[in-house]
Amino acid sequence: MLYEELNTLPQIRQAAAAMGFVTLTEVQEKAIPVMQAGRDIIAKAPTGTGKTCAFGIPLIERVDPEAKNPGAVVLAPTRELAQQIAQDLRDLARFLPYVHVVCLYGGANMNRQIEQLKKGCQIVVATPGRLMDHMERRTIDIRSVQTVVLDEADEMLDMGFYKDVRKIIDRMKARKQLAMFSATISREVMDIGWLYQRDAEEITVQPVEASAPKIAQYQLHTTGRNKLADLTDIILKKGYKRVMVFCNTKYNTAMLTNQLVRLGFVADCLHGDLSQADRNKIMASFREGKLAVLVATDVAARGIDVDDVDAVFNYDLPPSNEYYTHRIGRTGRAGREGVAYILYTDEDKKRLDEMLRLTRNTAVPVHWENGELVEEAVQKRDFQIRQYF
Repeated sequence: MLYEELNTLPQIRQAAAAMGFVTLTEVQEKAIPVMQAGRDIIAKAPTGTGKTCAFGIPLIERVDPEAKNPGAVVLAPTRELAQQIAQDLRDLARFLPYVHVVCLYGGANMNRQIEQLKKGCQIVVATPGRLMDHMERRTIDIRSVQTVVLDEADEMLDMGFYKDVRKIIDRMKARKQLAMFSATISREVMDIGWLYQRDAEEITVQPVEASAPKIAQYQLHTTGRNKLADLTDIILKKGYKRVMVFCNTKYNTAMLTNQLVRLGFVADCLHGDLSQADRNKIMASFREGKLAVLVATDVAARGIDVDDVDAVFNYDLPPSNEYYTHRIGRTGRAGREGVAYILYTDEDKKRLDEMLRLTRNTAVPVHWENGELVEEAVQKRDFQIRQYF
């Protein structure tokens, strides 16, 4: 199904088009009508299959413009994922100015979050621990919450949030719908479903291998002193014209961008503190080929859809396994083959091996030899990622 055929608000279809979405994914096509009907749902779908839109579109279209308190709560296991979901929902609601989304997560200023809640919102995206903090302080009014969504439910419940999730759901007396989206159906997920769902619609989506982009992945051992030189040498020697470089913090993105500019690269950066106008200007330059290097944080890069990115660099090892899949999915689009590099130090090696194993990816070790990047693998192979955003 095409997004333009979707039975939803025209403003949402317009936003989806602006985000570069044309065709619904399988989980979206199956889950959206069920969510729209107000039924409970448990969806087993791989990471990167478009689950945010699957629950986000029904949540946004039923927002009451007059409401000041949340009617929907989305729970996510990590603050990074919560930020991603909140940004995606804001992007989907960009032409609906009355829709307000607040993101609550630990490590951020509590008073600032309280102020945001006081201003009013209809959708809250939160990590369980921080939502519990607000509930205990009575800084959030959950009496109107009718829909609860658990995203990455298996990961969230496996991380020890089982009791918190139960307490949260128990406190939401007006709840009429519980939706769970999960890569696997663990014992804990089944227990939550048995306790809180009624006649839930079960959806299973398999990875679509044929449509997964072909992305050659490489890992290069480096040091903090040599990392910048390795990055620039690869770009220059491979002749890449348009690359994305991922860092974990806005400070690192700004610092790296300044270093690249001083070396003569046409570069700019995206991070969460930029205004929407600045972000749009930078993205327009990148799409038009005026920028050779775009340095970005994961949250800022969500929704970027540029078909001809030559290569993606993991300058910092991603903090979340899901982020790695999202990062490398920026290349190899529209039927093209892509390439992704991981620049890692000794301290990163254990985390790197675990990340590749859990995401079912393979990155060929490479090293410098006579000024050229050489594969350590005996034979070249094609590598595919199984899930991507």
